[in-house]
Amino acid sequence: MYQTQTVIGQTVGSKDRPVEECTWPEDVLNTIPDWVYTSNDIYNREMERIFHGDTWNFVALEAEIPDSGDYKRSYVGSTPVVVARAEDGSINVFENRCAHRGAEFCRHNQGNTNEFVCPYHQWSYSLKGDLQGIPFKRGANKEGGMPRSFKNSEHGLKKLNVTTHNGVIFASYSDKVEPITEYLTPGILQDFEAIFPGKKLKILGYYRNELPCNWKMYHENLKDPYHATLLHSFLVVFGLLVAGNKSQMYVDPVHGRHGYMASAKSEDKYAEVSEDNKKEMRSFVDDMRLRDERFLDYVKEFDSPWSVTMQTIWPNLIVQREMNTLGVRQIVPNGPNSLIMQWTMFGYEDDTEEMTRHRLRQGNLMGPAGFLGLEDNEAMKFVQEGVRRSSSDVNIIKLDESKLGTSNTLISEAAIRSMYQYYRQVMDL
Repeated sequence: MYQTQTVIGQTVGSKDRPVEECTWPEDVLNTIPDWVYTSNDIYNREMERIFHGDTWNFVALEAEIPDSGDYKRSYVGSTPVVVARAEDGSINVFENRCAHRGAEFCRHNQGNTNEFVCPYHQWSYSLKGDLQGIPFKRGANKEGGMPRSFKNSEHGLKKLNVTTHNGVIFASYSDKVEPITEYLTPGILQDFEAIFPGKKLKILGYYRNELPCNWKMYHENLKDPYHATLLHSFLVVFGLLVAGNKSQMYVDPVHGRHGYMASAKSEDKYAEVSEDNKKEMRSFVDDMRLRDERFLDYVKEFDSPWSVTMQTIWPNLIVQREMNTLGVRQIVPNGPNSLIMQWTMFGYEDDTEEMTRHRLRQGNLMGPAGFLGLEDNEAMKFVQEGVRRSSSDVNIIKLDESKLGTSNTLISEAAIRSMYQYYRQVMDL
């Protein structure tokens, strides 16, 4: 179903198909239908089957809530949650929705408290999400109030299952999801533990931005090494990710849902690129140079053959290691045509002051306005506009045709195919 709607005087295509009309094209491995990015029905099924299904969702770093009473607002899919450390040191995750009338009771992004109080009718909750108090529970002047059968213990906040691994906090609506180390799978876990070896983390700062694109596009972008050497002049000229260099697009072999894009930077400040490869890359600029070459300094500190890894952990976590700048990105779906990206940049508690400055300086590579992030954000916006407004309805992914899983070439879309093979199973499409 292709409809039109008028928005600020413009005619805009709206491909909002109901689920029963969503049939995947016959060439299932090498095509993606546009309705995957634009249908509200599909989006609602994703929230139910993926984010509220048998998955572990990243919600926070332990370093953000180190002390009793510390809390942070977060999300599981589009559902607002609170991550809180209780008096006994336990970490609890519960929906940011009062059990009374549904108000989002936690209004600050982070803080410290001994209870949560809903601003509407002052129902109060413990740091574990239990209902503690109700004003005028027995009425006033012996009139009104709750029935005698009402029990506080039966009306607490919706609680999620919680697990942690080396300082990273995950939450799930499912009782059936496997332990987090199994969920990540061995290959992903190995790279995850290179960045999170169990050392105490130090939070360096936050970014937050909205992208006018579907949430899955961010996973695709980081499972798409093809674009990296074509869109990003900076990556290529400065040798961070170059066609022909040692690199890999790794995909977990169990489900095909997680992955990482990896590259090993040469010792040279600037890339050595063959003339044949230069001809393929319109964005390559021979004389591009940095005024401050400290951006390209790489201090070997990880048990890894790679200088760069960008992990995609299904469904909502990106773990970035671009040389020495470290961060996690949390994907928050915001309807089929929008996502919120929440970035947390970090180092380690035992970093020297010089290393902290180096991480912050190198952090200019990343972030919503970084040397790389700007280009990705704009490209994904263009894709969403294209699939939302055009009369065509199919994306083609035929690089390395029909192959699935890990690829040692950057000129491949095998990782995207693996993700959608898993996606179709979960979504029953």
